[in-house]
This record gives sequence, C-alpha cells and structure tokens, in this order.
Amino acid sequence: MERKRLSKRQFLRLSLATLGVAAAGIRPFRSLAKNLTDMNAGMSSPPGGPGKYSRESLYYVLTPKGVKCQLCPNQCTLREGQEGLCRNHVAYGDKVYSIAYGNPCSVHIDPIEKKPLFHYLPSSESFSIATAGCTLACLNCQNWEISQVSPKTTNNVEMFPASVVDQAVRNGCRSIAYTYSEPLSFYEYTFDTAKLARARGIKNLLISNGYINEKPMRELAKYIDAANINLKSFREDIYEKLNGGSLEPIQRTLKILKQEGVWLEITNLIVPNWTDRMDMIKEMCEWLVAEGFADYPLHFSRFFPLYKLTSIPYTPLATLEQAYTIARKAGINHVYIGNVPGTDYENTYCPKCRKLLVERRGFTVTSNQIKKGDCGYCGARINGVWY
Repeated sequence: MERKRLSKRQFLRLSLATLGVAAAGIRPFRSLAKNLTDMNAGMSSPPGGPGKYSRESLYYVLTPKGVKCQLCPNQCTLREGQEGLCRNHVAYGDKVYSIAYGNPCSVHIDPIEKKPLFHYLPSSESFSIATAGCTLACLNCQNWEISQVSPKTTNNVEMFPASVVDQAVRNGCRSIAYTYSEPLSFYEYTFDTAKLARARGIKNLLISNGYINEKPMRELAKYIDAANINLKSFREDIYEKLNGGSLEPIQRTLKILKQEGVWLEITNLIVPNWTDRMDMIKEMCEWLVAEGFADYPLHFSRFFPLYKLTSIPYTPLATLEQAYTIARKAGINHVYIGNVPGTDYENTYCPKCRKLLVERRGFTVTSNQIKKGDCGYCGARINGVWY
C-alpha cells in the first residue's frame, strides 16, 4: 500500500534522520564548521580571479574562441572572466583557474555509512569536505544551496590541502571524503589533497556524479581508494533533461575506477515519473553485471521532493522493492535501499548462504559477522574492504 505524501514539516523532520539535510543546508553528523570559522574570523569569501583561493587548472587549451576547459564533458569555452557551468573554473589571462581551492564551505566528520559506503571500512569516520559548484544541474539536487552556486557566494573557511589532512589525522578519521556538492568540480583541490592524504596513510573517498573526462579521471583514480558514483538513470534523454549531462561519461568513469582498482559502490536515485521505469532499471542492472560489477554494491535511494521537483511525491517503498528484486534477479549480489528508515534493506547478507552478516540501523553498524572478509557462517568471500 502506498503511503501518504509527506507534509513539508514531516519531510524536514524525516530528512534530518535519513538524508542529513536541513532547510538551511547540510546537517552534519559531527561538524567542525564552528571551530574553523572561529579560527578564521573575519575571512571573506574568495575574490574573483587568480588569488589566494585559486589554482591554475590542469586541463585546458587555448582556442581562437577562448580558453576551453577540458576537465569534464561540458567542454566550456570561456572568455576573460567567464565562469564555466560548474561555477568553479574561470578564465583569466588565457588560462583557466579553479577558484575553489582551500576554501571549503562544508567541513564535517561523518560515519562512512552516510556516503553511502557499506563495504569499505565499516563503522569508521570520514573527514568530509566540499566547496560550492557542480558539473551537473540536477532538478532534484538535495544540496542545491552549495552545488548550484559559485564559491564566491558561499560562507567558506580556509583549509588548504595540508590542513585538511592534518585535521583528519587529529580527529582520528581513517579517510577523507570529497563529497556533498561535486568533488570533480573542485578537482584541483581534491587532487592535491588526495595526494597528500595518500602519503600520510589516510584513505580517499570520492562521492561523485562521475561526470568527468577520461584523462583527469585516470589521474585522480591513482589516489582514490573508494568511490560511490551516482548513476542517475540509464537513458541519455533523461540525463539531459533531468541532470543537464549525459550517460556515457558516467559509464566510462565506472569502468575506469574498476580498472584502476578503486573500491566502488553505485547509487541510483529513483525519481517518480523520471527514473522509475522498471525496464530501464533492468537494463541498467544487466549492463552492470555484464561489465563485471555484480559484486559491487548497488544502492537504490528514495527521492524526496526538493529543489525544482517539489511537486513530485517521494518514491513509494513498493517501487524501491521492485527495483531491488530486479537487481537481485539480474545477478547483483549486494543490493540496498536507502533513505527508508526502519527496514532491513540496508543490511548485508551472504550471497551464498543468505545469512545476515552486517546489521545497520541508520548510519550505525549494530553487528558484523564478516571475519577477515569472509562470511562468518559459510566462509564465502564478501567483496569489500572490511578492516
């Protein structure tokens, strides 16, 4: 039976417990923003143009029409002072600069399960950062307050790559997550921080839409340990109309991460009337299995009415359960349903003996029967990084 649509008050109350989102922005698990703001009292938002919070881009070319950014498939050609579609990259003096370098607008400590990463270092904490900006323009974005604006307009804190790594170490975090908005839009900041983190023994997590060109993705993948990629649909026309992008680059990113040995989990947000077609979900799951992703977790996520899609109801549980069944029948061994409190769909079961291995409640692991990567009952190997 389909549940009644949430009122705005009910939705906000529920979203605090599930999505971690508040009306005024991201609701952290454990926030460092206050302390960092106090440390940098009086610091203004970054000025336009090359400066303290700018870094020359690694991927651009000068053309007769302007400077062409080659970071993502948007391929923005920019005149002097123009911002790219991501709002993070700007043309100055025949060069492209990132203006989102060392100036995050969100700094939190989260459980790794919130990313979501269920098969990678369970119960650990991740130092999580984001700047403003995104390579896509999703109508349903849950963090639009920071993803669809420029770093010049957000409230930022000063934290250059070395400081990010230092803070992660001091707070006992095993990983740094580049997350919330789109880490590929603040690529230079992500890349430099990830290199320093790797040298210090801190893991790097990429929580991303995967919308990037091949060369920069391969270079970054050398320093990324785990990723959750949002595969938003399996139709080019939906990607164009709903997200402002295209499907093929995301498929390529998934393949690159697998080739480069990055632990990978995939999220598919099911938006009513947009991405809830079961034939498309079946095709997506069959493609994932055919490409060797059967043992990588697939998270189906419930949509809540947000940003420019507030008139659409939240995803019925029955729709999510139907997608779950399709994925399991297609041969995906670890399928989860997220943003639905009080169900067992976030638990991990052995694909061989079907015993309950990892029980989760919210972002907390309440029991774990995986022993050195194997099922504690039948000994089957459970794909992931468990310790």
